[in-house]
Amino acid sequence: MKPDHAKPAKVVVKKYANRRLYDTSGSRYVNLEELAALIRNGTEVQVVDAKSGQDLTRVTLTQIILEDAKEQPSGLPLELLRQLIVASDTVRREFVKSAFDTYSKMSDAVQSGLTEVRSAAFSPLETVSKLVRGVTSPEKRGETEELDELRRRVAELESRTGTEKRRRRRRRSKS
Repeated sequence: MKPDHAKPAKVVVKKYANRRLYDTSGSRYVNLEELAALIRNGTEVQVVDAKSGQDLTRVTLTQIILEDAKEQPSGLPLELLRQLIVASDTVRREFVKSAFDTYSKMSDAVQSGLTEVRSAAFSPLETVSKLVRGVTSPEKRGETEELDELRRRVAELESRTGTEKRRRRRRRSKS
């Protein structure tokens, strides 16, 4: 049995001139799909040129995205891609940054919405469960006590009203 090792904080991958990728932490050659799987599993990956040490992470991640786009033709619209090529470097960077910021905000909003939906979905179940178990919060206990007091007063008023009605009936019958 192999000892259980924690995932390394960062996997350094060396890219050779022949385009082969070598995972230095796993001491093995990997392909783009395996790199993508590492990234999807939360592993930070850095790709460096084996000879010069130049950071090639951005280029490699872009290549992974492009490979994924080949398999799924529903990528970015062609006209947008053409415009990005025509646009200056600054405009391209600003567009990508803006798109990422928007994606990030939308992702956060979706996560927040899912949390609210989960909480709303489980809220009635929790309420019923608490009622069945008789568990109430201090605020709810105060409300319950107030409700009990109001019920007692209504019952008292009804009994008085009932007593007064009987007295009136007796008076009418005597007259």
